[in-house]
Amino acid sequence: MVQKSETIWFDGKQVPWDEANVHVLTHTLHYGAGVFEGIRAYECADGSSEVFRLDEHMVRLINSAKILGIKVPYTAEELTDAAIDTLKRNKLAGAYVRPLVFIGDGAMGVHPGDNPIRTIIATWPWGAYLGDDALEKGIAVKCSSFNRHHVNVMMTKSKACGNYVNSVLAKTEAVADGYDEAILLDTTGHVSEGSGENIFMVVDDVIYTPHSDGVLGGLTRNSIIALANDLGYEVREEPMTRDMLYVADEVFFTGTAAELTPISSIDHRQIGEGKAGPVAMMLQTEYFKIVKGENPDYEHWLHRYSI
Repeated sequence: MVQKSETIWFDGKQVPWDEANVHVLTHTLHYGAGVFEGIRAYECADGSSEVFRLDEHMVRLINSAKILGIKVPYTAEELTDAAIDTLKRNKLAGAYVRPLVFIGDGAMGVHPGDNPIRTIIATWPWGAYLGDDALEKGIAVKCSSFNRHHVNVMMTKSKACGNYVNSVLAKTEAVADGYDEAILLDTTGHVSEGSGENIFMVVDDVIYTPHSDGVLGGLTRNSIIALANDLGYEVREEPMTRDMLYVADEVFFTGTAAELTPISSIDHRQIGEGKAGPVAMMLQTEYFKIVKGENPDYEHWLHRYSI
């Protein structure tokens, strides 16, 4: 269950959590045309807090809306300020931040007409997305029977609400079958991404990830690629097949919620030693140093605040 905070920023105002409501005929509730972001705030070693790549997330939110033809009534800077204000109001030193832009009630056909564009930013405490042990022990994953969207069927570069019906189906299937998470293939049969994560594999100390053309441009993905390059690893973006994953030395997910989570098995095939491998552990350790403000070389990725 989501742990309630005191307020949610709703169309420019701080509203009590239980009063941040919408009408049941809200257009996006019926048709899925909305966009959102997932962002994390971390408490730092010096007692301050930071939001990881907050500005870039808000720019992506606006770009996602633009792809869907939705004009966000706020600038990225205004949304950044609103997120920080909400974290402070809720006295959260570390938290998950969820901005959402959606089409309100009014016209009820597929075309939304002049329905109002609504915007919220919610914040709440949230631990490890895939479980406390997952960051070290890894998770069991299956290749889903559901394919990821074709680029000309859905707008895959938009973090659109409706796109995630695909993710819900894949994740629900995986959990029902006894797995922790799903890997979706694209319509050509190549590896795409998880239900809410990007994916990497390691072979002979070379790191591979699917080419960005067919996946959501994850900011954690981008951060891990940059970090790996800085640590001297070669990173290749190229097509990957699921049998390549089966025999890889390591496979891991990245994402705001998942952070960097190793994969211990895929389709009942053990990956590497069946736990976090040395490359994943190295990247995970350095990533957490960055997000907790312990590596000044990446300070430009952090948006500092104090509660």
